[in-house]
Amino acid sequence: MTVTPDNLFDAAERCLACDEVAAKLALTHAAARAFERGELAVADTSPPMPIGAPGRPPLPNLVSPRRLAQRGMGSSEGRAALVHAVAHIEFNAINLAWDAVYRFRDMPAAYYADWVRVADDEARHFTMLAGRLAQLGHAYGDFDAHDGLWDMAVRTADSCLARMALVPRVLEARGLDVTPGMIERLRSVGDLDTVAILETILAEEVAHVAAGSRWFAWCCAREGVEPQATFRALIDAHMRGSLRGPFNVDARLRAGFTPAEIAQLDEIAA
Repeated sequence: MTVTPDNLFDAAERCLACDEVAAKLALTHAAARAFERGELAVADTSPPMPIGAPGRPPLPNLVSPRRLAQRGMGSSEGRAALVHAVAHIEFNAINLAWDAVYRFRDMPAAYYADWVRVADDEARHFTMLAGRLAQLGHAYGDFDAHDGLWDMAVRTADSCLARMALVPRVLEARGLDVTPGMIERLRSVGDLDTVAILETILAEEVAHVAAGSRWFAWCCAREGVEPQATFRALIDAHMRGSLRGPFNVDARLRAGFTPAEIAQLDEIAA
């Protein structure tokens, strides 16, 4: 599959709108390669459409997080449910990366390079997880899932600063905190195949969160606001009562958080 647009924003829109999984993955990889070759111009020929639902397949059913069944990792079914949950996060992350490209038209070239690379990585992560799901006798869509990541994209559609703060630095950074525990539980039941995939994803997600940190700081500088106070104000406005610790301090430091920000997160989550 090839990408026909020669404009990055048009290519991002096409990837974002695609509702068939294999086609979205193929379009994403093709767009990333075309961008790397310099074939997609960063040219704002028309304003972005108002944010709506991204392209996604009919399944999985999207439900409230409270309605998701809790399954232990001691069974193949429970491990498949866990892999499916992570795969759903990665599928959402493809859409989030492309929307970050498509929606915000006044950013430096390096911003688009970062988020195209993230979309490409997330598509590869999803493929790894889908392969593991198949080994466990399941496919993407077999379990219910929730839509909290995209809901935050909608709420931050009018501000790149808010998007960078709340999607990569809060919602996606949560993966840095919880994945080590998942890895240890999976290792304890001997599921080393899933462990290897999650270790790869964890290592690469640090760079994705770091991109959010980098562009959040850039947006703060552009708008003349102090980053730590702004980050706190956005969390208070959008995440009141829902921030959870403990936090993976080492990974978050490598992802661009300052010690003061981590101390602030500890205070908010207490």
